[in-house]
Amino acid sequence: MATDGRLLLLPATPGYAFLGTVRKDGGPRMHPVCLILCEGELYVFVVNLGPKYRDLLRDPRYALHSFPTVAGGEEFYLTGMGHPEDDPQIRERVVRSANGALGTHDFEALFRFGLDNVLHTHWENWGTGVPSPQFAIWHAEKPPSAER
Repeated sequence: MATDGRLLLLPATPGYAFLGTVRKDGGPRMHPVCLILCEGELYVFVVNLGPKYRDLLRDPRYALHSFPTVAGGEEFYLTGMGHPEDDPQIRERVVRSANGALGTHDFEALFRFGLDNVLHTHWENWGTGVPSPQFAIWHAEKPPSAER
């Protein structure tokens, strides 16, 4: 599943996806973003002057969805929490992982995206009158609750 996600979200560096955030009024907001995989973590640089930056600071929940494939029939979707990453050493490593294409300006805020849920959809018989979705689903293990 991780391999499929890399192919759909990160066929090159950086990768591309649609980012869903939660507006102040609770409604959804969608943005195209560039993704960077660095040392096994998923990162996004967000312009600190825009609404998606304010959305993530106020409510860290996010959803990412792959761009449509040319041939169609495959999708990848992630949800989790986006956390600002202020460590300059981590930022430097992420910029290197993006081949210097992102993160070189002060207005680019770095967020690390944790994974809570992953959905890979492969449509068999895509382009026919009888498509059939096949789903692979992954959920992060939740820590045991302190309440009993």
